Amino acid sequence: MPKKDPERLLNRARELPPDTGVYLMKDAAGCVIYVGKALRLRDRVSSYFIPSADLGSRKQPMIALIADFDVIPCEGEWEALLMEARLVKDLQPRFNERLLDDKSFPYLVVTMRDEFPAVFVTHNPTDAKFRSARTLGPFVSGSSLRHAIQILQRVFKFRTCELDIRADNPSNTGFRPCLLHAIGQCTAPCANRITPAVYRADVERFLRFLSSKRSAMLRELQGEMASAAREHNFEHAAVLRDQIRAIERLDERERRGHEGEFDWQPEVTGLIHDPARALTSLQKSLECETPIRCVEAIDIAHLGGDETVGSKVCFVDGRPFKDGYRRYRIRTVANDDYRAIKEVVTRRYREASEGHELYPDLILIDGGAGQLSAALAAFATLAAQPPMVIALAKKEELIFRAGSKDPLRLGAENIGLKLCQAIRDEAHRFAQHYHHLLRSKRMFGDAQ
Repeated sequence: MPKKDPERLLNRARELPPDTGVYLMKDAAGCVIYVGKALRLRDRVSSYFIPSADLGSRKQPMIALIADFDVIPCEGEWEALLMEARLVKDLQPRFNERLLDDKSFPYLVVTMRDEFPAVFVTHNPTDAKFRSARTLGPFVSGSSLRHAIQILQRVFKFRTCELDIRADNPSNTGFRPCLLHAIGQCTAPCANRITPAVYRADVERFLRFLSSKRSAMLRELQGEMASAAREHNFEHAAVLRDQIRAIERLDERERRGHEGEFDWQPEVTGLIHDPARALTSLQKSLECETPIRCVEAIDIAHLGGDETVGSKVCFVDGRPFKDGYRRYRIRTVANDDYRAIKEVVTRRYREASEGHELYPDLILIDGGAGQLSAALAAFATLAAQPPMVIALAKKEELIFRAGSKDPLRLGAENIGLKLCQAIRDEAHRFAQHYHHLLRSKRMFGDAQ
Protein backbone atom coordinates (compact mmCIF):
# COMPACT_ATOMS: atom_id res chain seq x y z
CA MET A 1 0.00 0.00 0.00
CA PRO A 2 1.53 3.38 -1.00
CA LYS A 3 2.24 5.89 1.74
CA LYS A 4 0.10 8.96 2.15
CA ASP A 5 0.99 11.49 -0.53
CA PRO A 6 -1.66 14.22 -0.95
CA GLU A 7 -0.17 15.55 -4.19
CA ARG A 8 -0.11 12.07 -5.77
CA LEU A 9 -3.66 11.39 -4.63
CA LEU A 10 -4.85 14.75 -5.96
CA ASN A 11 -3.29 14.06 -9.36
CA ARG A 12 -4.92 10.61 -9.46
CA ALA A 13 -8.28 12.08 -8.51
CA ARG A 14 -8.07 14.70 -11.27
CA GLU A 15 -7.60 11.91 -13.80
CA LEU A 16 -10.85 10.22 -12.80
CA PRO A 17 -13.77 10.31 -15.25
CA PRO A 18 -16.57 12.80 -14.52
CA ASP A 19 -18.93 9.89 -13.91
CA THR A 20 -21.43 9.22 -11.16
CA GLY A 21 -20.22 6.56 -8.76
CA VAL A 22 -18.99 5.41 -5.37
CA TYR A 23 -15.55 6.05 -3.87
CA LEU A 24 -13.74 4.11 -1.13
CA MET A 25 -11.09 5.84 0.99
CA LYS A 26 -8.37 3.53 2.38
CA ASP A 27 -5.74 3.86 5.10
CA ALA A 28 -2.10 2.77 4.93
CA ALA A 29 -3.07 -0.81 5.82
CA GLY A 30 -5.50 -1.00 2.90
CA CYS A 31 -8.61 -0.92 5.08
CA VAL A 32 -11.61 1.01 3.81
CA ILE A 33 -12.27 3.84 6.27
CA TYR A 34 -14.99 5.69 4.36
CA VAL A 35 -17.47 5.05 1.53
CA GLY A 36 -19.15 7.94 -0.27
CA LYS A 37 -21.12 8.63 -3.43
CA ALA A 38 -20.77 11.43 -5.96
CA LEU A 39 -22.54 12.70 -9.05
CA ARG A 40 -19.07 13.57 -10.44
CA LEU A 41 -16.32 11.36 -9.04
CA ARG A 42 -13.51 13.58 -10.32
CA ASP A 43 -14.74 16.69 -8.51
CA ARG A 44 -15.78 15.01 -5.27
CA VAL A 45 -12.70 12.86 -4.75
CA SER A 46 -10.37 15.74 -5.69
CA SER A 47 -11.97 17.90 -3.00
CA TYR A 48 -10.47 15.66 -0.29
CA PHE A 49 -6.87 16.39 -1.29
CA ILE A 50 -6.70 20.10 -2.00
CA PRO A 51 -4.67 21.91 0.70
CA SER A 52 -7.62 24.04 1.86
CA ALA A 53 -10.01 21.10 2.21
CA ASP A 54 -12.44 21.52 5.11
CA LEU A 55 -14.81 18.57 5.43
CA GLY A 56 -16.23 19.41 8.83
CA SER A 57 -15.49 18.09 12.30
CA ARG A 58 -16.71 14.57 11.56
CA LYS A 59 -14.66 13.86 8.45
CA GLN A 60 -11.71 16.26 8.75
CA PRO A 61 -9.63 13.85 10.92
CA MET A 62 -10.03 11.23 8.19
CA ILE A 63 -7.98 13.22 5.64
CA ALA A 64 -4.70 12.56 7.46
CA LEU A 65 -5.35 8.80 7.31
CA ILE A 66 -6.14 8.45 3.60
CA ALA A 67 -3.34 6.66 1.75
CA ASP A 68 -5.26 5.46 -1.31
CA PHE A 69 -8.73 5.24 -2.81
CA ASP A 70 -10.78 3.18 -5.23
CA VAL A 71 -13.80 4.22 -7.27
CA ILE A 72 -16.71 2.26 -8.73
CA PRO A 73 -18.47 4.03 -11.62
CA CYS A 74 -22.26 3.66 -11.57
CA GLU A 75 -24.93 4.11 -14.22
CA GLY A 76 -26.76 6.81 -12.32
CA GLU A 77 -27.52 8.35 -8.95
CA TRP A 78 -30.01 5.60 -8.13
CA GLU A 79 -27.32 2.91 -8.46
CA ALA A 80 -24.78 4.95 -6.48
CA LEU A 81 -27.29 5.41 -3.64
CA LEU A 82 -27.95 1.69 -3.36
CA MET A 83 -24.32 0.65 -3.84
CA GLU A 84 -23.09 3.04 -1.16
CA ALA A 85 -25.61 1.64 1.31
CA ARG A 86 -24.65 -1.98 0.63
CA LEU A 87 -20.89 -1.29 0.77
CA VAL A 88 -21.20 0.53 4.09
CA LYS A 89 -23.13 -2.38 5.55
CA ASP A 90 -20.65 -4.97 4.23
CA LEU A 91 -17.42 -3.07 5.02
CA GLN A 92 -18.51 -1.04 8.08
CA PRO A 93 -16.00 1.82 7.56
CA ARG A 94 -15.11 3.66 10.75
CA PHE A 95 -16.01 7.12 9.40
CA ASN A 96 -19.51 6.16 8.25
CA GLU A 97 -21.00 6.31 11.74
CA ARG A 98 -24.08 8.15 10.49
CA LEU A 99 -25.06 5.15 8.41
CA LEU A 100 -24.14 2.58 11.05
CA ASP A 101 -25.94 3.89 14.10
CA ASP A 102 -29.45 2.63 13.23
CA LYS A 103 -30.74 -0.28 15.28
CA SER A 104 -32.28 -2.02 12.27
CA PHE A 105 -31.71 -1.90 8.53
CA PRO A 106 -34.29 -1.04 5.86
CA TYR A 107 -35.44 -3.54 3.24
CA LEU A 108 -37.13 -3.13 -0.12
CA VAL A 109 -40.33 -5.18 -0.30
CA VAL A 110 -42.50 -5.82 -3.36
CA THR A 111 -45.88 -7.43 -2.58
CA MET A 112 -45.97 -9.82 -5.53
CA ARG A 113 -48.96 -11.76 -4.18
CA ASP A 114 -51.17 -8.68 -4.70
CA GLU A 115 -53.03 -8.29 -7.96
CA PHE A 116 -51.29 -4.90 -8.27
CA PRO A 117 -47.95 -5.30 -6.39
CA ALA A 118 -46.83 -2.34 -4.28
CA VAL A 119 -43.27 -1.27 -3.44
CA PHE A 120 -42.36 -0.41 0.16
CA VAL A 121 -39.31 0.46 2.24
CA THR A 122 -39.62 -1.20 5.64
CA HIS A 123 -37.57 -2.11 8.70
CA ASN A 124 -39.80 -5.12 9.37
CA PRO A 125 -39.91 -7.35 6.27
CA THR A 126 -41.25 -10.30 8.31
CA ASP A 127 -44.53 -8.48 9.02
CA ALA A 128 -47.57 -10.59 8.15
CA LYS A 129 -48.71 -8.09 5.52
CA PHE A 130 -45.51 -8.83 3.56
CA ARG A 131 -46.11 -12.58 3.43
CA SER A 132 -44.94 -14.08 0.10
CA ALA A 133 -43.46 -10.69 -0.89
CA ARG A 134 -40.22 -10.26 -2.82
CA THR A 135 -37.64 -8.86 -0.38
CA LEU A 136 -34.36 -7.15 -1.29
CA GLY A 137 -31.75 -6.02 1.20
CA PRO A 138 -30.89 -5.21 3.85
CA PHE A 139 -29.63 -1.74 3.00
CA VAL A 140 -28.01 0.71 5.38
CA SER A 141 -29.55 4.11 4.65
CA GLY A 142 -33.33 4.31 4.58
CA SER A 143 -33.27 7.83 3.14
CA SER A 144 -30.91 6.79 0.34
CA LEU A 145 -33.07 3.78 -0.47
CA ARG A 146 -36.25 5.89 -0.58
CA HIS A 147 -34.52 8.45 -2.79
CA ALA A 148 -33.47 5.74 -5.24
CA ILE A 149 -36.99 4.29 -5.31
CA GLN A 150 -38.48 7.73 -6.04
CA ILE A 151 -36.10 8.09 -8.99
CA LEU A 152 -37.04 4.69 -10.42
CA GLN A 153 -40.74 5.26 -9.79
CA ARG A 154 -40.62 7.89 -12.52
CA VAL A 155 -39.64 5.13 -14.95
CA PHE A 156 -41.71 2.13 -13.91
CA LYS A 157 -44.63 3.99 -12.27
CA PHE A 158 -45.37 1.39 -9.58
CA ARG A 159 -47.61 2.21 -6.63
CA THR A 160 -46.28 2.87 -3.12
CA CYS A 161 -49.63 3.18 -1.33
CA GLU A 162 -51.21 0.66 1.06
CA LEU A 163 -54.58 0.51 -0.67
CA ASP A 164 -56.15 -2.91 -1.15
CA ILE A 165 -56.67 -2.68 -4.90
CA ARG A 166 -58.65 -5.27 -6.87
CA ALA A 167 -59.44 -4.92 -10.55
CA ASP A 168 -63.04 -6.15 -10.09
CA ASN A 169 -63.89 -3.52 -7.43
CA PRO A 170 -66.68 -1.38 -8.98
CA SER A 171 -65.75 1.64 -6.81
CA ASN A 172 -62.46 1.96 -8.73
CA THR A 173 -64.20 3.72 -11.60
CA GLY A 174 -65.12 6.68 -9.38
CA PHE A 175 -61.88 6.85 -7.42
CA ARG A 176 -59.67 9.90 -7.89
CA PRO A 177 -55.97 8.90 -8.18
CA CYS A 178 -53.45 10.53 -5.87
CA LEU A 179 -50.97 13.16 -7.02
CA LEU A 180 -48.34 10.58 -7.95
CA HIS A 181 -50.52 9.78 -10.95
CA ALA A 182 -50.84 13.46 -11.81
CA ILE A 183 -47.05 13.90 -11.85
CA GLY A 184 -46.45 10.72 -13.87
CA GLN A 185 -45.10 8.50 -11.10
CA CYS A 186 -47.93 5.95 -10.87
CA THR A 187 -50.23 4.33 -13.44
CA ALA A 188 -53.21 4.52 -11.02
CA PRO A 189 -54.43 0.92 -10.75
CA CYS A 190 -56.69 2.29 -7.97
CA ALA A 191 -58.82 3.91 -10.69
CA ASN A 192 -58.64 1.11 -13.28
CA ARG A 193 -56.23 3.13 -15.45
CA ILE A 194 -54.14 0.01 -16.15
CA THR A 195 -54.78 -3.75 -16.36
CA PRO A 196 -53.25 -6.19 -13.85
CA ALA A 197 -51.16 -7.90 -16.56
CA VAL A 198 -49.62 -4.67 -17.88
CA TYR A 199 -49.01 -3.34 -14.36
CA ARG A 200 -47.33 -6.58 -13.25
CA ALA A 201 -45.08 -6.48 -16.31
CA ASP A 202 -43.91 -3.00 -15.28
CA VAL A 203 -43.13 -4.23 -11.75
CA GLU A 204 -41.22 -7.22 -13.06
CA ARG A 205 -39.17 -4.95 -15.31
CA PHE A 206 -38.42 -2.80 -12.26
CA LEU A 207 -37.13 -5.86 -10.36
CA ARG A 208 -35.03 -6.96 -13.34
CA PHE A 209 -33.65 -3.45 -13.60
CA LEU A 210 -32.41 -3.59 -10.00
CA SER A 211 -30.54 -6.82 -10.67
CA SER A 212 -29.02 -6.01 -14.08
CA LYS A 213 -27.01 -3.32 -15.80
CA ARG A 214 -28.87 -0.53 -17.51
CA SER A 215 -27.32 -1.32 -20.91
CA ALA A 216 -28.53 -4.92 -20.71
CA MET A 217 -31.99 -3.82 -19.60
CA LEU A 218 -32.21 -1.34 -22.48
CA ARG A 219 -31.36 -4.05 -25.02
CA GLU A 220 -34.03 -6.26 -23.49
CA LEU A 221 -36.65 -3.53 -23.62
CA GLN A 222 -35.74 -2.61 -27.19
CA GLY A 223 -36.20 -6.23 -28.20
CA GLU A 224 -39.60 -6.37 -26.49
CA MET A 225 -40.63 -3.11 -28.18
CA ALA A 226 -39.62 -4.39 -31.62
CA SER A 227 -41.52 -7.62 -31.03
CA ALA A 228 -44.64 -5.74 -29.93
CA ALA A 229 -44.46 -3.52 -33.01
CA ARG A 230 -44.16 -6.55 -35.32
CA GLU A 231 -47.29 -7.98 -33.71
CA HIS A 232 -49.07 -4.64 -34.25
CA ASN A 233 -49.43 -4.21 -30.48
CA PHE A 234 -48.62 -0.54 -30.82
CA GLU A 235 -50.01 0.53 -27.44
CA HIS A 236 -47.64 -1.85 -25.62
CA ALA A 237 -44.78 -0.80 -27.87
CA ALA A 238 -45.43 2.85 -26.95
CA VAL A 239 -45.27 2.03 -23.22
CA LEU A 240 -41.93 0.26 -23.71
CA ARG A 241 -40.66 3.16 -25.83
CA ASP A 242 -41.51 5.61 -23.02
CA GLN A 243 -39.73 3.43 -20.45
CA ILE A 244 -36.64 3.22 -22.66
CA ARG A 245 -36.57 7.00 -23.00
CA ALA A 246 -37.10 7.47 -19.27
CA ILE A 247 -34.20 5.12 -18.46
CA GLU A 248 -31.96 6.93 -20.94
CA ARG A 249 -32.87 10.27 -19.32
CA LEU A 250 -32.24 9.17 -15.72
CA ASP A 251 -28.87 10.90 -15.50
CA GLU A 252 -30.16 14.00 -17.29
CA ARG A 253 -33.09 14.29 -14.88
CA GLU A 254 -30.80 13.98 -11.90
CA ARG A 255 -28.63 16.84 -13.18
CA ARG A 256 -31.48 19.14 -14.18
CA GLY A 257 -33.75 18.49 -11.22
CA HIS A 258 -36.43 16.67 -13.25
CA GLU A 259 -37.11 19.66 -15.48
CA GLY A 260 -40.41 19.52 -17.32
CA GLU A 261 -42.09 16.97 -15.08
CA PHE A 262 -43.53 19.52 -12.65
CA ASP A 263 -44.80 23.05 -12.87
CA TRP A 264 -42.50 24.26 -10.10
CA GLN A 265 -41.76 27.69 -8.72
CA PRO A 266 -38.08 27.32 -7.76
CA GLU A 267 -38.08 30.58 -5.80
CA VAL A 268 -40.59 29.16 -3.32
CA THR A 269 -38.10 26.70 -1.87
CA GLY A 270 -34.92 28.50 -2.86
CA LEU A 271 -33.54 28.14 0.68
CA ILE A 272 -34.26 24.40 0.78
CA HIS A 273 -31.33 22.92 -1.11
CA ASP A 274 -32.20 19.34 -0.17
CA PRO A 275 -36.00 18.82 0.00
CA ALA A 276 -35.58 15.05 0.53
CA ARG A 277 -33.46 15.67 3.64
CA ALA A 278 -35.95 18.31 4.83
CA LEU A 279 -38.83 15.85 4.55
CA THR A 280 -36.85 13.18 6.39
CA SER A 281 -36.06 15.68 9.16
CA LEU A 282 -39.71 16.71 9.36
CA GLN A 283 -40.85 13.09 9.53
CA LYS A 284 -38.49 12.48 12.44
CA SER A 285 -39.56 15.66 14.28
CA LEU A 286 -43.26 14.83 13.91
CA GLU A 287 -42.62 11.17 14.77
CA CYS A 288 -44.40 9.95 11.63
CA GLU A 289 -44.16 6.23 10.95
CA THR A 290 -44.43 6.63 7.17
CA PRO A 291 -42.48 8.96 4.85
CA ILE A 292 -43.94 12.38 4.08
CA ARG A 293 -44.20 12.97 0.33
CA CYS A 294 -47.35 15.03 -0.22
CA VAL A 295 -48.01 18.12 1.91
CA GLU A 296 -50.99 20.46 1.53
CA ALA A 297 -51.29 23.81 3.32
CA ILE A 298 -54.37 25.97 3.96
CA ASP A 299 -54.56 29.70 4.65
CA ILE A 300 -57.32 32.32 4.96
CA ALA A 301 -57.08 35.93 3.74
CA HIS A 302 -59.38 38.97 4.13
CA LEU A 303 -59.31 42.63 5.09
CA GLY A 304 -61.78 43.47 7.82
CA GLY A 305 -64.08 40.72 6.59
CA ASP A 306 -64.13 41.91 2.98
CA GLU A 307 -63.71 39.29 0.26
CA THR A 308 -62.72 36.45 2.58
CA VAL A 309 -60.91 33.73 0.62
CA GLY A 310 -59.08 30.50 1.32
CA SER A 311 -56.17 28.85 -0.40
CA LYS A 312 -54.78 25.33 -0.63
CA VAL A 313 -51.30 24.72 -1.99
CA CYS A 314 -49.73 21.36 -2.66
CA PHE A 315 -46.11 20.24 -2.40
CA VAL A 316 -44.88 16.87 -3.65
CA ASP A 317 -41.45 15.62 -2.54
CA GLY A 318 -40.73 19.07 -1.11
CA ARG A 319 -41.50 20.97 -4.32
CA PRO A 320 -44.59 23.03 -5.20
CA PHE A 321 -47.03 21.25 -7.53
CA LYS A 322 -49.05 24.04 -9.15
CA ASP A 323 -51.72 21.74 -10.61
CA GLY A 324 -52.66 20.90 -7.01
CA TYR A 325 -53.26 24.54 -5.99
CA ARG A 326 -56.87 25.56 -5.26
CA ARG A 327 -58.56 28.80 -4.13
CA TYR A 328 -61.89 29.17 -2.36
CA ARG A 329 -64.28 32.09 -2.10
CA ILE A 330 -65.71 31.75 1.39
CA ARG A 331 -69.51 31.43 1.29
CA THR A 332 -70.56 30.96 4.92
CA VAL A 333 -68.84 33.76 6.87
CA ALA A 334 -67.28 37.18 6.35
CA ASN A 335 -64.89 37.84 9.22
CA ASP A 336 -64.25 34.59 11.07
CA ASP A 337 -61.00 32.77 10.33
CA TYR A 338 -62.00 29.68 12.28
CA ARG A 339 -65.28 29.13 10.45
CA ALA A 340 -63.57 29.94 7.16
CA ILE A 341 -61.00 27.20 7.85
CA LYS A 342 -63.84 24.77 8.59
CA GLU A 343 -65.44 25.60 5.26
CA VAL A 344 -62.24 25.12 3.26
CA VAL A 345 -61.41 21.85 5.04
CA THR A 346 -64.90 20.49 4.42
CA ARG A 347 -64.97 21.48 0.76
CA ARG A 348 -61.46 20.26 0.03
CA TYR A 349 -61.43 16.93 1.83
CA ARG A 350 -65.03 15.72 1.53
CA GLU A 351 -64.17 13.29 -1.28
CA ALA A 352 -61.10 11.97 0.56
CA SER A 353 -63.22 11.30 3.64
CA GLU A 354 -65.72 9.38 1.53
CA GLY A 355 -63.00 7.12 0.11
CA HIS A 356 -62.96 8.60 -3.39
CA GLU A 357 -59.34 9.77 -3.14
CA LEU A 358 -56.37 9.66 -0.77
CA TYR A 359 -55.53 12.23 1.86
CA PRO A 360 -52.12 13.95 1.60
CA ASP A 361 -49.49 12.68 4.04
CA LEU A 362 -49.53 15.97 5.98
CA ILE A 363 -51.98 18.88 6.16
CA LEU A 364 -50.51 22.20 7.37
CA ILE A 365 -52.76 24.98 8.67
CA ASP A 366 -51.44 28.53 8.77
CA GLY A 367 -52.05 29.61 12.38
CA GLY A 368 -51.87 28.45 15.95
CA ALA A 369 -53.83 26.28 18.35
CA GLY A 370 -57.16 27.95 17.51
CA GLN A 371 -56.80 27.42 13.77
CA LEU A 372 -55.74 23.80 14.34
CA SER A 373 -58.79 23.20 16.56
CA ALA A 374 -61.05 24.64 13.87
CA ALA A 375 -59.58 22.33 11.25
CA LEU A 376 -59.86 19.29 13.51
CA ALA A 377 -63.49 20.17 14.28
CA ALA A 378 -64.21 20.13 10.55
CA PHE A 379 -62.43 16.80 10.09
CA ALA A 380 -64.45 15.36 13.00
CA THR A 381 -67.59 15.76 10.88
CA LEU A 382 -66.10 13.76 8.01
CA ALA A 383 -66.28 10.01 7.63
CA ALA A 384 -62.52 9.34 7.55
CA GLN A 385 -59.63 11.16 9.19
CA PRO A 386 -56.34 12.38 7.63
CA PRO A 387 -52.96 10.89 8.63
CA MET A 388 -51.66 14.08 10.30
CA VAL A 389 -52.73 17.71 10.69
CA ILE A 390 -50.51 20.44 12.16
CA ALA A 391 -50.56 24.22 12.44
CA LEU A 392 -47.57 26.53 12.17
CA ALA A 393 -47.85 29.84 14.05
CA LYS A 394 -46.02 32.92 12.84
CA LYS A 395 -43.55 34.94 14.95
CA GLU A 396 -42.58 32.18 17.40
CA GLU A 397 -42.83 29.53 14.64
CA LEU A 398 -44.32 26.87 16.92
CA ILE A 399 -45.83 23.67 15.52
CA PHE A 400 -49.14 22.63 17.07
CA ARG A 401 -50.17 18.97 16.74
CA ALA A 402 -53.40 17.13 17.36
CA GLY A 403 -53.39 15.32 20.69
CA SER A 404 -50.36 17.19 22.00
CA LYS A 405 -50.82 19.83 24.71
CA ASP A 406 -47.45 21.49 24.22
CA PRO A 407 -46.37 22.92 20.86
CA LEU A 408 -43.23 21.64 19.16
CA ARG A 409 -40.39 24.13 19.12
CA LEU A 410 -37.71 23.39 16.52
CA GLY A 411 -34.45 25.24 16.09
CA ALA A 412 -34.39 28.15 13.65
CA GLU A 413 -31.93 26.22 11.47
CA ASN A 414 -33.98 23.01 11.43
CA ILE A 415 -34.39 22.16 7.75
CA GLY A 416 -37.76 20.49 8.34
CA LEU A 417 -39.08 23.68 9.95
CA LYS A 418 -37.72 25.75 7.06
CA LEU A 419 -39.64 23.58 4.61
CA CYS A 420 -42.85 24.04 6.63
CA GLN A 421 -42.27 27.79 6.65
CA ALA A 422 -41.78 27.85 2.89
CA ILE A 423 -45.01 25.89 2.33
CA ARG A 424 -46.94 28.03 4.83
CA ASP A 425 -45.67 31.23 3.22
CA GLU A 426 -46.64 29.97 -0.24
CA ALA A 427 -50.19 29.27 0.96
CA HIS A 428 -50.31 32.80 2.39
CA ARG A 429 -49.02 34.31 -0.86
CA PHE A 430 -51.56 32.39 -2.92
CA ALA A 431 -54.46 33.40 -0.64
CA GLN A 432 -53.42 37.07 -0.63
CA HIS A 433 -53.14 37.10 -4.42
CA TYR A 434 -56.73 35.86 -4.77
CA HIS A 435 -57.98 38.30 -2.14
CA HIS A 436 -56.36 41.27 -3.89
CA LEU A 437 -57.74 40.09 -7.22
CA LEU A 438 -61.31 40.04 -5.89
CA ARG A 439 -60.92 43.42 -4.19
CA SER A 440 -59.59 44.94 -7.41
CA LYS A 441 -62.53 43.56 -9.39
CA ARG A 442 -65.01 44.97 -6.87
CA MET A 443 -63.36 48.39 -6.72
CA PHE A 444 -63.32 48.75 -10.50
CA GLY A 445 -66.81 47.37 -10.97
CA ASP A 446 -65.75 44.09 -12.61
CA ALA A 447 -66.83 41.71 -9.86
CA GLN A 448 -68.81 38.81 -11.16
